[in-house]
Amino acid sequence: MRLSPKILVVDDEPDLIELVSYNLSQAGYEVFRACNGFEAIEVATKQKPNLILLDVMMPEIQGTEVARRLRADPRTGSIPIIMLTARASEADQLTGLSVGADDYVVKPFSIKVLLARIDAVLRRVSEGSAPEGLTIGDVRLDLDSQEVFVADESAQFTPTEFRLLAALIQANGRTLTREDLVRKGMGPGVTVTDRAIDVHIAAVRRKLGDRAGLVQTVRGAGYRIGNPGADTAHAE
Repeated sequence: MRLSPKILVVDDEPDLIELVSYNLSQAGYEVFRACNGFEAIEVATKQKPNLILLDVMMPEIQGTEVARRLRADPRTGSIPIIMLTARASEADQLTGLSVGADDYVVKPFSIKVLLARIDAVLRRVSEGSAPEGLTIGDVRLDLDSQEVFVADESAQFTPTEFRLLAALIQANGRTLTREDLVRKGMGPGVTVTDRAIDVHIAAVRRKLGDRAGLVQTVRGAGYRIGNPGADTAHAE
């Protein structure tokens, strides 16, 4: 029997948790709840959910810090995160993405839209992004574990970052526009700004460390994978 995907709902508003949890249960998900950031980290570490819905504005510890801590922990670092927030500005969305969120849903939201975004994130995680053994230089992507290895050391990539790097490697030096990367990394029907992709790419480069120069900027066009033997400076 197929197990139901597990979703952790984190919010300090009990009515919202109840509403979202009910609809997720009706849609066939197994739901866990947390009403603050510390509880969210504890539940995520223990239950290993397939996805986390994480409110940004919470007392004691905000959602952005929760996301940062989850990403830093190997036990929870690869769990997809969708941020829920009343803040709709581009700057706020970029802040959420910069700490590792895979998607961003603004309150108030339609339950149907939320369910669709959840399905899209889980689908792109389960479908994978690359054939087994996809490599460039000493950077290797493992489909089964959704891990990136840099010089045989595991690097903690989010699902979106994994797909973006895989798409660039598969393009084999061809430039991908930001629109290409949104489609390949985040799926159809997702609307984000160009800056959102730039934030994700910056995170990919940071996690590649000394190999950051593999991901090159093509001014006015997008990004491409460069020669692993070339200078590590970002091409402009």
